[in-house]
Amino acid sequence: MTQSRYNMSFTTGGLFLKESVRLTELFLQLEDWKLVKAKVLEENVLQTRKQSTTQRIYREITQRLRTLDTDEIEFLLLGTAKDQTCILWVAICRYYKFINDFAVEVLHERYVTRKTRIDNSDFDLFFSDKAEWHPELERIKPSTMQKLQQVLFRIMREAGLLSNENQIIPALLSKEFLTLLCQNDYKDLTVFPVFESVIEGNAK
Repeated sequence: MTQSRYNMSFTTGGLFLKESVRLTELFLQLEDWKLVKAKVLEENVLQTRKQSTTQRIYREITQRLRTLDTDEIEFLLLGTAKDQTCILWVAICRYYKFINDFAVEVLHERYVTRKTRIDNSDFDLFFSDKAEWHPELERIKPSTMQKLQQVLFRIMREAGLLSNENQIIPALLSKEFLTLLCQNDYKDLTVFPVFESVIEGNAK
């Protein structure tokens, strides 16, 4: 029996920290994503050369941001740079089930079992395993698969979870971030390289 389809459209860009914070600021001012989009296109807020690029990046970022509740959106604007990267990583994992599963089953699991790095082969193996349950993965071209791997690893690096040498970097989560995240679902913590004691200590 197959599971729900994976959305594999994360080939655009990376974490988009600066751009996400800017769009969040506009949303809290205008309180309407349609108004935000109009302003972004009219004033080239994202500073791209083509409007088609602006629309693509805007769509990618807002799809992620829409997974956050009001408190999380405000936290994204007011938090430290580290907190901002953490909340954006959570948003990405919420929107992309494939990335969520990779974060939980590879990034988190390798860390708690004292493994120190993630390689391309780990991605390939994960992808192959998931293809048995997700036939949509079997239709992805090798070149696209490579692009997906590159983007995912780039996002993890920009989120401060993976070094340039693919070493896993332990997530140092602030008290404020932990309090906020665990208001909804403490299981969101499993997308980070943290020990089970951190998760259990914040479970409610």
